[in-house]
Amino acid sequence: MHPNSAFRTDDDPLAFVAAHGFAHIFAATPAGPRVAHAPVLVMPGGTIMFHLARGNALAQAFNGHLDGLTALISVGGPGHYVSPNWYAQPANNVPTWNYQAVEIEGPVRALDMAELEALLHAASATFEPRVGEDWTMHKMERPRAEAMMGAITGYELTPIAVRSTLKASQNRSDADAHRVIAALERLGEHAGAAAIRRTRP
Repeated sequence: MHPNSAFRTDDDPLAFVAAHGFAHIFAATPAGPRVAHAPVLVMPGGTIMFHLARGNALAQAFNGHLDGLTALISVGGPGHYVSPNWYAQPANNVPTWNYQAVEIEGPVRALDMAELEALLHAASATFEPRVGEDWTMHKMERPRAEAMMGAITGYELTPIAVRSTLKASQNRSDADAHRVIAALERLGEHAGAAAIRRTRP
């Protein structure tokens, strides 16, 4: 996470993770550092659940550690480049990038088959409405569903540390921030412009 305290936020980091729903999942394995890319669900108790193909190198590492391998989940939102030309004094500044990100660290345990199936039902109930659809696992023939579940493993990460950054030009003057907002609006980067507005007093 960015070391500048200006980029800390009071936003709920788990709400950000839930809204984005897709993560990079990192862990150290006997074969070296590995990363998996997967949808994630924030559960009511604050844990993070996800599933991976059994053949995934990270899944093999998780499954081989009965005491729970520690993982790091990273979720990034939309970001954008900031040109020094957008500031009042371009020659005295350098390019940068505005972004939002959350890291969640904690031990991972494998789910049993009943928990995995519950996770998959929760995933379709969460993500299908976002695209205006209504698919559920009940639409699959049971033998096919069981075969598909046999090819994956579900996991639960219990957070022991949560870190977040919202870098939205908070370290710039109001005048420079408004110049960046105007430039982003010209480019159609409305979300980036809105993030800067939201952080200004």
